[in-house]
Amino acid sequence: MHEAAHASAAPAAPSAAKAPSGGLAPFDEVYRGRRIQGRPASGGHHGGHHGGHGGYAVLIDGEELHVMQNADGTWISVITHYDPVPSPYAAARAAVVELQGAPLVQLVTTH
Repeated sequence: MHEAAHASAAPAAPSAAKAPSGGLAPFDEVYRGRRIQGRPASGGHHGGHHGGHGGYAVLIDGEELHVMQNADGTWISVITHYDPVPSPYAAARAAVVELQGAPLVQLVTTH
């Protein structure tokens, strides 16, 4: 998993910068052949693993990557849970590296 952390340590693209409102700016790019997108989540949608953190939705090839912001401001994803990164943008890139071309499969939960 350390490779993903090193791959995500590259300078963030301008699209990963803070938005003027103080939130995180949206991003949309192709990274290593995968389309990664991110934007502030709207309403009660999953945008962020546990919601209440202001919510941020991250997609890889149209599939949601569950992300969560830690108390220290770092971000983790369901793919790179033990390798915190500085932003949802970095989390998306790290997940692409870790997936090694495999599709992102949605988590199935039962209640």
